[in-house]
Amino acid sequence: MTLKELLNRCDTVTASLSLERDVTGVSYDSRKVNEGFLFVAIKGEKYDGHDFISEAVRKGAIAVVGEKDTKDMQNIYIRVKDSRKALACITNNFYAMPSERLVLIGITGTNGKTTTTYILKSILERWGREVGIIGTINYMIKKKVYAAPHTTPESLEFQGLLKDMLSSGCSHVIAEISSHALEQRRVDGAVFRVSVFTNLTRDHLDFHKTMENYFAAKRRLFRELLDRHGTSVINFDDPYGKRLLAELGGASRGDDQEQIKVLTYGREEGADIVAREVHMSVKGLKFKISFRGRTYDISSPLIGLPNMYNILSAVGASISLGIPWQIILEGIRKTDGVKGRFEKVDLGQDFRCFIDYAHTEDALERLISTARALIKDSPCSCQPRIITVFGCGGDRDRGKRPRMGAIATKLSDFVILTSDNPRYEDPSNIIREIESGAVKSNYTIEPDRQEAVRKAIGLAREKDIILVAGKGHEDYQEIKGIRYPFNDREIVEELIKERLTIQKRNENSGCMEVRK
Repeated sequence: MTLKELLNRCDTVTASLSLERDVTGVSYDSRKVNEGFLFVAIKGEKYDGHDFISEAVRKGAIAVVGEKDTKDMQNIYIRVKDSRKALACITNNFYAMPSERLVLIGITGTNGKTTTTYILKSILERWGREVGIIGTINYMIKKKVYAAPHTTPESLEFQGLLKDMLSSGCSHVIAEISSHALEQRRVDGAVFRVSVFTNLTRDHLDFHKTMENYFAAKRRLFRELLDRHGTSVINFDDPYGKRLLAELGGASRGDDQEQIKVLTYGREEGADIVAREVHMSVKGLKFKISFRGRTYDISSPLIGLPNMYNILSAVGASISLGIPWQIILEGIRKTDGVKGRFEKVDLGQDFRCFIDYAHTEDALERLISTARALIKDSPCSCQPRIITVFGCGGDRDRGKRPRMGAIATKLSDFVILTSDNPRYEDPSNIIREIESGAVKSNYTIEPDRQEAVRKAIGLAREKDIILVAGKGHEDYQEIKGIRYPFNDREIVEELIKERLTIQKRNENSGCMEVRK
């Protein structure tokens, strides 16, 4: 492919070299440049690609795209206003615009993206479609699973995944679209058939600085990247969802002023898709959906009110794609629990234990509230308690730490504050900031996460609920730039087995352990 073809429809400022040169590959990482490559210099959070232009040229780059002025490489340099925007445009051209031959569904929001993705995948597969997934837990091309280093990868990898999915026979791709990806233009150039907004609550303010900036990043998926005939699916119960709906009401596409199509969902009257008569239990969810004068019975093995909203968002996306209701209902019934999302650990113990990814104040509140609802749904004379184990990640939004401390101590019966990916921060400092928000003294501190889980399991009485929050599907603990193996589920299972073994030994010896 020539430089001219790669730069088609891409904004350039100056280019003094011949655009008829053939390009063998594209890279934004100088270490991956080979002979005949185009190198795109982008600014990262830690490094600036412009500092590695000379290295890229030494390794064989025949042309360089960048934002900064340079005088010593005029024969190979192409200057642009925005390198990330240029990279997205170039890679979309390089992979022959794969999204235009796929049905691409983008899901964005603070919480609920991953579970919504898997519900929708189940529905689409029962509709007979081959599905690809780009998301937090992993990337999937039909049944093949790949590691996911980022929720939404850089544009070069994103477009490459779309091309691989297309080549493998996928007809539909569901992608979790993070606010970082939208801000950094990683998905620019892709054409989305459906865009889903789950909710917006405080998160990532270390990056976005303000909620206004955070919302503006999310809004791009609906205002700028949605196909002219596409549909926006929006949570009507969420304040930012209502704001997005109002803003899209005045939006249009193209010269013909065609309005963006919208479907809303929620429990509030006024939504297009309304949930009614919601019943939650440890066995799952049952509720009714009203849509355009008809009512449909929903049954799902997923637990908790947040999953009701995830189901509604998947229903909205399915309706917009024209999927028959019978298929939608079956797909919901057949959706298994998602790894690290209110994931139950049941080894026959007399208490309940759940692993969850909740790492924001809103997600933590929903998690504990769901557990409280489960206790109320199955009352007993023993007065079950909620024991919550959680921490906050280092080098991230510090403002949410005391807020999460307040929510945990307010809604739980007992809390164990611990470490969660401290990265380059001192775990004790992070825990102190969480502790500063505590509204009760119903907590203890245990910086060692494994020991924190051990304490929780040791404290648990019959029918209690233990919540281990923050890491969910993650299988590592990041400390000082190193990722050490650590899996909450594996740790929980190991410690429950240990407790059950001790109980059995005591029973066999005729000595029953008494727990206060």
